Order: sequence, then C-alpha cells, then structure tokens
Amino acid sequence: MEEPAPLRWASALPVVNPSVIATKNLRGDKILLPQSALEQLLAAARSRPSTTATRSDPWSYTSNTHSDIDSAQELPNPLTFRLVNPKNKNAVFAGIREFSASEGTIGLSQWLTEALGIQEDEYVSSKEVVDLEQDPTQLGNDHMELDGIHIKVEARQLPKGTYVRLRPLEAGYNPDDWKPLLERQLRENFTTLSKGSMLAVKGARGEEFKLLVDKVAPEGDGICVVDTDLEVDIEALDEEQARETLRRIMSAQRGSTDGSSTGGEIDIWKAVDGQVLEGEYVDYTLPSWNKSQPLGIELTTDQDDYTLDLFVTPKSSRQRALPREAVHVFGDFSPTVNGVKRIVISPTNVELEGAEQIAISVHGYKPPQATDGPAKTLQYTLRAKVYLPNERDGSNEVSNGANDQQRSPDEEQCSNCLQFIPKRTMMLHENFCRRNNIVCPGCKTVFKKGSPEWEAHWHCEKDDSFGNSTTSKAKHDDVFHTERQCPHCEFTTNSLADLARHSTSVCPGKLILCRFCHLEVPQEGDPFNPSPEVLMSGLTAHELADGTRTTECHLCDKIVRLKDMETHLKHHELDKVSRLKPPVCRNANCGRTVFGVGPRGQVRQAPSSDQASNDIGLCSICFGPLYVSMHDPEGKALKRRIERRYLGQLMTGCGKAHCANEWCKTGRANAGLDPKPSSAREVLPLVKPLLADVADMSRPLYFCTDEGSQRGRKLAEMMAGEGVWDVEWCIAAAEAEKGSLERMRDWLQAWAPTR
Repeated sequence: MEEPAPLRWASALPVVNPSVIATKNLRGDKILLPQSALEQLLAAARSRPSTTATRSDPWSYTSNTHSDIDSAQELPNPLTFRLVNPKNKNAVFAGIREFSASEGTIGLSQWLTEALGIQEDEYVSSKEVVDLEQDPTQLGNDHMELDGIHIKVEARQLPKGTYVRLRPLEAGYNPDDWKPLLERQLRENFTTLSKGSMLAVKGARGEEFKLLVDKVAPEGDGICVVDTDLEVDIEALDEEQARETLRRIMSAQRGSTDGSSTGGEIDIWKAVDGQVLEGEYVDYTLPSWNKSQPLGIELTTDQDDYTLDLFVTPKSSRQRALPREAVHVFGDFSPTVNGVKRIVISPTNVELEGAEQIAISVHGYKPPQATDGPAKTLQYTLRAKVYLPNERDGSNEVSNGANDQQRSPDEEQCSNCLQFIPKRTMMLHENFCRRNNIVCPGCKTVFKKGSPEWEAHWHCEKDDSFGNSTTSKAKHDDVFHTERQCPHCEFTTNSLADLARHSTSVCPGKLILCRFCHLEVPQEGDPFNPSPEVLMSGLTAHELADGTRTTECHLCDKIVRLKDMETHLKHHELDKVSRLKPPVCRNANCGRTVFGVGPRGQVRQAPSSDQASNDIGLCSICFGPLYVSMHDPEGKALKRRIERRYLGQLMTGCGKAHCANEWCKTGRANAGLDPKPSSAREVLPLVKPLLADVADMSRPLYFCTDEGSQRGRKLAEMMAGEGVWDVEWCIAAAEAEKGSLERMRDWLQAWAPTR
C-alpha cells in the first residue's frame, strides 16, 4: 500500500498571551488552535488524492472506493505542525493539545515561545481576559485586538524517530538514570523533537537538566517521538565540558578521610563505623532482614547529643525517595540517650508492606546560622538488628531497680534533689544540697547552682521538649517551630516531621514507581481534595491517568485499558476453572489430543467439520493406518486391522530408531528389554487380551508413533509428575507448543486449570 498524500494546510495566526491560556497547562511542544483550524484540516484531508486503489485494475478500484474515501477523510495521527517566527526566522515543530483557542489566535507553551524567540511585548494585546469556554463568534472586536506577532503554522508530517543525540548545555550533569527521566519527559510533554532545539528535563529531586538536540534520525529537521523506540546518545559539547563534568563527579565521591563516608549495604550481623560532614547525608541500604521480628536501627555517637539525625524509609513501589530531613517515613531529630538513637519498626507496620529494602540515612545537622567555614566531621556507629522488646537501653534503668530493692526503711527522700538519704544525715544533706544544687521544676533534673548546664537549660514553651544547651534549643526551634512550605503543593507547617509525613503520604510530588509505565514519577493529584476514583481504586492520580492507555491482552487479543488488565486477567482465571479436560489419544505412546488444539488455548471436545471421527478414541494420526473406506457397522474389520498392526509390531518391528513402544520388537530392542516371541503362533495369545480391550475406552492402546509425538508424551508425563497440572492438560500443551518444555509451561499457566 502506498503512503497517503501529505496533508496540506497553513495559516498565519497571532500568538495569545500565555496568561490568557494559563488554565490549559500547556507544556513541552503543545499548541492550541481554534476550532476553525480543525474544520480546515478536515477539509484538506478530504481533498487529498487517494493512492490506495489500483487504477489499472477496475475491480480493485471499485471494491476499494468506499474504504479509500474513509481513509482520505482521516487526519494523520499524531498531528504535527511546523511553526515559523517571521521576524527572526526561528522554526520549530509542535504537536496539538486542543482545538480550543479563541478564533483567529494560537496558544503556545512556554517552551515554544522561548524556542521561537517571542518577546513579552509581542503577544496579542488583550483588554480583558478571554473566556475560552465562550463562543468566539459572540466576542466583539473590543474583546481582542489582534495586533501581536503572527506565527506561520503549517501542517507537516514527521517520520518516526529512531535516534537522537543530546548534548548537555552545562557541565556536571550526573543523574542516577537518564532513561526514566527522558521517557517521562517525552511521553508527557512532547510529540516532536526539533534539531537544534533545547530540551529541559526535570530530575527526580527537582533539578533541571538542559540538553541540546544535536542530531536526529531519520535525517531531517525533526522527528516524531510518539509510538516509537528511540536510541539516545548523550555526549558532552566539547572536551573541556567533559573534563569539568568528570571533575565534579569525582569531587562528589565520598569516602576520603576528611569527607563523608560512602555508605552502601549493611546487614543485621555487624555494625558499621562512619562519618558525616555537617549538612550532608550518608545513605545505607538494608537489603534483607527478619520480617517476622521487630527491626531496630541504632545510631551510636560520642558527639553532642543533637548533631546527628537518623532517617529511615522502607523502599517499595509507593516510596522511592531517599530519606531526607523533609522526606522520610521514620525519623529521629531528638537528642541521643546515653549516646544512642534508636528507631524500632514493628513487623506489622503497614509501611513495610511490599518493601524491597530499607533505606537508612545519617544526617549531620547544620544550624541555619552556621558560617561558611570548614564543616565539622561527625563520627558514628550504625547497626541494624532484631530488636527484642525486653532489652534494656542502659545501666540507668537497671541500677534504679536495684536501688528500689535495696532501699532500707530508715531512708528518706530529699525534697530538693529527690534522692533517698539515711534519716540520720538528712539535715546535713539538705543544708548542703540547698546551698549548692537546684532542681528544674519542669523535668526534675538536678543541676549545680551557677553551672553552665543550668544557665543553658531550657524548656520549650510550645511543647514538652527540653535540653541543656543553646545549640540544642536553636535546633529544636528550627526543626519544630519554623514555618515551611511544601515545594510541590500549598501545604504549610512549622514542623519538619509533619512536612516529612506529608511528603511521604499525600503530597503530589511524592515519588512512586508507576505500575503501568514502570518509571519513577510524582504521584500527582490534589492532596486536599482527592478524587473519589483515586480513593476507591487504590491507584495514584498519575496511575489513574496513565492506566487509561490501552494494550492488547496477550491471551485473547482484546484491547483493554491498563488499569483494567488485572481484572480482565482474573476473568481468564475464572474461565480456566470450568474448562473440561481435553480428550487425549488412547495410544499410550502418542502425545496428541483426539480432536486437536486450536489457537489461544482452544481445546476441541468434538471433531471439526473437516475432521473424521473414530470410535476407539485415537487421534487422526494414530487412526490413519487403520482407516479403510468400507462399511463395518460391527467393527470386525477394524479389529482385524488392529490385530495385524500388533502382529507386525511384535514380529518384525517398526524399524524406527526413536521407537520406545514396549509392544514393538524395535522398541524393546531400543529400550534394552528382552524380546517377545516373534512367531505368529506365540504372538497371537499375547495380542488377544489387547484386542479384548479395544472396546474398553479406559484401556490404552500401544501403537508406534512419530518421534515428536512420542517425545511430547514423555515431557507431558514428566511435567504432570510435578503435581500442578493434570496429564491431559500437559499433553495438550505439548501438542500446542511442539514439545518445547519452556513454552509448554507458559501455555499451561495461561490456559490450564491447576489441580
């Protein structure tokens, strides 16, 4: 079939100010055209000459007339356009978003306006904001003065892209993986790529990578990136940029004596020592642990009790971001107790559901008012272990218990320091204690009067926290009483813990692994007013939108939405339960069903219209040598033919090297069995019981067969021995997949009910 004639349409339209179409959320290379443009495009499609009919063949032309007219009226998919700015001759390709622009105008995304070099003062001037839902014909001339820059718009079909070379515009780009970033950016925002244009790619952590489209294939000025696989090369602009990028990557590597540790994998058997600079993170992963016991993550340090923070996030498809102070599931900002911080995760915690590994981050806290001098290095020991609930944290609790047991009746509690003192020395103790000690009325901690600890001791006025240094008070106020706003939505809070809880739950910027596109993407949606469909389906807003894409069911070839595929496959599972076992050939050496196996798991229970049947339960291949076109209502002639077949097998053999039939002279020799008698007089008594069993459909027959069928029977019996599927289904699988063991298993999983 020849390619259809190209669609010819062009127009010059003024560009509307982006503020007028802000609600349309134009991104990437998307444009808005007026409704009249769609009508003109349809008219142009109808006027295209037909090329599918063969004019030299009148029969072909006549039969295809109606289909040619229908195909000529169809618009290309996707619709792509070439935009040209006549002032500076900048040209770029674009895809259509909607035909909802005000009549006589065109709406461009921010990316397109920058690519075309359009300045702010060149837009169409508007005396008032135009209502895009209003009928454009009802707008008077006073609503829009079309005196802005006019862009030439031309319909231009582009070839499917196969290759693109991108060059970073800045040095130092080093994302974890370019593939998901580019796939998400192109799939969501772009229909085309224009040679020489700049592509801005958002990173997983909000950073932006600017890339130059340097080369495309097929050769030309642009390519279409819809429904195609692109090979991508990312190369530096020049050697100097490559060296600078390498230098930055190497400088970011940790593990030196003066820098933070490298992190890595840990286990529950031994602790790891490390160090972290103030303001930095060291990331660890725990790939395996005892999921039936509580998990304890312990951080031990000799530094000040407020300088290290511990963050933990179980990594699953719902949680993909590394633990950070504003993004974590479990966190501990509090001071250490006896030099130890501990986070205990119960095995029944819902956050562990589907967790592949545990991500752990050690953070060196840096005060907001810290100077730009050398960062302080903080030493620590990290350990993950099974946490037993009856473990004691330190010696304080044990010693207090011992004191309770050993307290004698003549002891009395000091009203100042609350210690138990012998009654005979209580007066001396109280006089000394009141002169030298002071008790905090809030936490009952005893301090020496005038000591630096007492002078720096504090209690928060807004909660129950307290500490013994001005730096710990500053950290507490920074972490729990400083106003912060989520970078992805309008959520505001005065607590980092609340912000982290929001960022790992309902925040639209929360990273997930989409179950449909298999990319790490923000979950999207409105955190304050989630849609009912999101709440009922259990999908995120991104997955709900992405799941509307359709695909072909690999079992039945039906077109199904991705989000409905799981339910669709469950229907296939229910259908399998009620399926009847396939009738298999009675020949014990044959690996076929009686009536054959069709496509898509079809197992025939009766002969087809072009298939002859027989009364002894053999497949058509095994029954073929026994067939004679004669009237035999009582089956006597058939029994004689079966008798001759057995006699021939036992007396002379089939002569096939692959034969394993125990009722064949050749088969017994191949198997190393003792030969049966070969004279007719001795063989006839052996054959008579077999002839008597012909009418009994539950008894097998023993005929020699071809090598493929015999091998399929052995594979089927071996697979049935696993106890998952019945031997009848295994034989059907062997017939359908020509004895391929791997494909047999796939066929059984798709079509056969389990035992």
